[in-house]
Amino acid sequence: MITSILDNDQYKFGMQNAIIKLYPNANVRYALFNRGGTLFTVGFAEKLRAEVDAMANLPNLNSAQIQWLKVNCSFFPNPYIDFLAGYRFNPREVKISQDGGKLSVIVEGPWYRTILWEVPLMAIISELYFKETIGSPPNDLYQELARNKGERLEKMGAFFADFGTRRRFSFKVQDHVVNELKKSRTFIGTSNMLLAYLHSVKPIGTEAHEFIMFHAAKYGFSMANSIALGRWVDVYHGDLGIALTDTFTTDDFFKSFDMMYAKLFDGVRHDSGDALVFAEKTIAHYKKLGIDPLSKTIIFSDGLNINEVARIHEFCIGKIKDGYGIGTHFSNDVGATPLNIVIKMIAAQPTVNEPWINTCKLSDVSGKHTGASEAIDLCKKTLGIK
Repeated sequence: MITSILDNDQYKFGMQNAIIKLYPNANVRYALFNRGGTLFTVGFAEKLRAEVDAMANLPNLNSAQIQWLKVNCSFFPNPYIDFLAGYRFNPREVKISQDGGKLSVIVEGPWYRTILWEVPLMAIISELYFKETIGSPPNDLYQELARNKGERLEKMGAFFADFGTRRRFSFKVQDHVVNELKKSRTFIGTSNMLLAYLHSVKPIGTEAHEFIMFHAAKYGFSMANSIALGRWVDVYHGDLGIALTDTFTTDDFFKSFDMMYAKLFDGVRHDSGDALVFAEKTIAHYKKLGIDPLSKTIIFSDGLNINEVARIHEFCIGKIKDGYGIGTHFSNDVGATPLNIVIKMIAAQPTVNEPWINTCKLSDVSGKHTGASEAIDLCKKTLGIK
């Protein structure tokens, strides 16, 4: 199902490059969280195992892909592109088991390597699940739907990107959808590097929660956001300048997002909680620092559909620039119910001589918290979160 190393989201490569530079000796552990409680068919784990094992033999990047990376991801240094050109997945880093209909997936190993597993693993699980339970899409209207969505978003003046890799119905569906979306003049690109390459559109992405979660394990919850922001700037010097806000709640993030970072970063990303409440907080924060909110951008990416984009966009007009990363509403709008799964870091070993430390994520919605209960409780106590 995965045919190229580039069939992954850009933010994973962005973080991998940073990790190689900053934390080459760190080890981490990830786990699958099945938020929707989906039950998988008998033998699913074995089929997933076969797909994962096959990823060890993915072809190296060819000369055209390497040149495309150098042109379209100029923020990546040549040594990293050379590393990626010869990268090989190691399936031994992935442990898969099944108890009845319950699926367990654990990934463990060097952070600079294992970071690339999350997105393709989720894409495989999703595509394999629908292949086993449905087969083909229940209807063939998804290309027409995508075209109509692109037209509606263009008409309202909303700039948007495809963020649909992780829970897509299939690669074929996502490929066809991107082909339709790129006809819209407000389509700014896709998070999927392979599709960006194939369709000659911009790859989109910055960082994910795990980058801040690791810094909490290494430096403590109180310092995590501030140090993570600083290390990101150390690596990218202003490129990839959208900061993620809700690893330990947005309110805590803004305590660290001071004048320097608010000026250095182009904007912030919203990924949980009420979007309009978040927009109001963000606008107020910039104004408090004497920064014109219209010089900054919010990227909204929390379970969006066209109606929600319209609601948010109407609110933001004249107040702050806005953009939208839309996932399953693009890549899995085929008449089936998308899976509600995530893969999150659950523990980190900052260096080989240090103990393993449980990690957690506290979003702006309690139902999206992940991690061991002791880690969550400690985070709340440390940061004064009720």
